[in-house]
Amino acid sequence: MQLHRKHRDVLAAVACFAAGLLLYWLRLDPVIGGPDVRTPIGVRVAVLAVACAGQAWRHTAPATSLVVVSAATAADLYSGLGMPVLVVFIDVLFTASLHGSRGLHRTLVGVVGAATVGIAVVVAVVGDWRQSFYAGLQVFSLLVVPVWWATNLRQHRESAEQVTRIAELDRRAAVNAERNRMARDLHDVVAGHLSAIALQSEAVLSMRENHPERVRTVLRSVRENSVRSLTEMRTMIDVLRADDPVDEPVAVRLADVGRLVESAVAGGLAVELRGADVGELPAGVDVAAYRIVQEALTNVLKHAPGARTSVVLERQVRRLVVVVRNDAVEGPRGTGTGVVSMAERAQLVGGVFAAGRHGGQWVVRAELPL
Repeated sequence: MQLHRKHRDVLAAVACFAAGLLLYWLRLDPVIGGPDVRTPIGVRVAVLAVACAGQAWRHTAPATSLVVVSAATAADLYSGLGMPVLVVFIDVLFTASLHGSRGLHRTLVGVVGAATVGIAVVVAVVGDWRQSFYAGLQVFSLLVVPVWWATNLRQHRESAEQVTRIAELDRRAAVNAERNRMARDLHDVVAGHLSAIALQSEAVLSMRENHPERVRTVLRSVRENSVRSLTEMRTMIDVLRADDPVDEPVAVRLADVGRLVESAVAGGLAVELRGADVGELPAGVDVAAYRIVQEALTNVLKHAPGARTSVVLERQVRRLVVVVRNDAVEGPRGTGTGVVSMAERAQLVGGVFAAGRHGGQWVVRAELPL
């Protein structure tokens, strides 16, 4: 069972106190000077006890802990610095530099740097400059090294936290992009087919005379749109259920554009299809071109029913050009999710898209790279 941080600090303080008592008993404690017979051992143990008491708060209150331990270290230094108190001081200095606030960390860096330089200068002025070098080296090893080490660890920790935050932002962006893709696909699959079904059904209901063949043609188209919509929805659900991310399934191809034309004709449009061989297209371009034609014809059915329409597919050396024109009787308004979806489809494969009025016609044009 993992101990709480506070409990670990208390155990560390108890261990340091016990080790200090052993060093005092063996007379292995002096760091500066020899054993000080003038200072009773009880006083030195009391100073060590105060230092260890401050050490027990090194994580929960690092600033307070550092003040208490520094005071105990100063008191111990007065009678000759001992190893037990020095070890506690270095441990608390390192912990305060690593886990303390930014302000405390900056303060410690400044104080330690100033103390190191100041002690070296004072020794050089008062004594020999050679002694100042050794004094500065000792202070560096006792004060600068713990703070320096803690600073490096702190920077690595902050860098790791930044990487984690960036990864989280990337994950959220990927989730949003996937949601936008799903919304676009749902619109293309459901809205396209259901709009065609609704318009074709309305055409059947508006017939005043009996036209058995016309009714059968429209109903056949309605059924094909329904079955195709269900098939594409099942394919999309399979993708969403997959454990590993996969590319968008090629459930439709531009080679099947004739079905879209037949569906539009059943809805009352006069559609002319002209195009080159569209086989062996890149999968993304194949799906994008099909969806653009599908959405363009759906918009014509909605906003210009009965209008003469042409679908032109031109395969050039490095691009595929898709152009859908219709007489702008009332004209598609050029707003809403349909036009946006077509533009997104083209942009996702690196193509360009434009839609608008031109010479009394509504023109949808997409150029997709091959």
